[in-house]
Amino acid sequence: MAHERRHYVRVAFEAPARLAVSGHGTFDVQVLDVSLRGALLELPAGQALPPGAPCALSIPLMAGEEQIAMSGELVHVEGHCAGLQGHTMDLDSATHLRRVIELQLGDPALLERDLQTLVSAHRGRGVPGQPATGH
Repeated sequence: MAHERRHYVRVAFEAPARLAVSGHGTFDVQVLDVSLRGALLELPAGQALPPGAPCALSIPLMAGEEQIAMSGELVHVEGHCAGLQGHTMDLDSATHLRRVIELQLGDPALLERDLQTLVSAHRGRGVPGQPATGH
């Protein structure tokens, strides 16, 4: 049995998005699910991307110009799917993502647990969702 390393609840959230991968270009992708720290993406047919590649994901929302923007890295690429681990996002994106997760979960206690985990993980490293300073 595979060891489950995921610390954040995932919710199904299918949406078109744009993925910019450092050194490889920008691609139209399909988001399959999201969490506070990442997303599972369906890549274009035949597109091979390397795990560990820095990337930026932009998910446009139905409410006009609003979007969820997350920077991170591809942590796994298997077949036509890739897992993005998010490292940074702006406050507006974090707010939109939280709302998406709340709507999909239907259980605020699960989201609250994830938020506490996220805050604990970032305590002492700056504001959650903002790049850490003092590298």
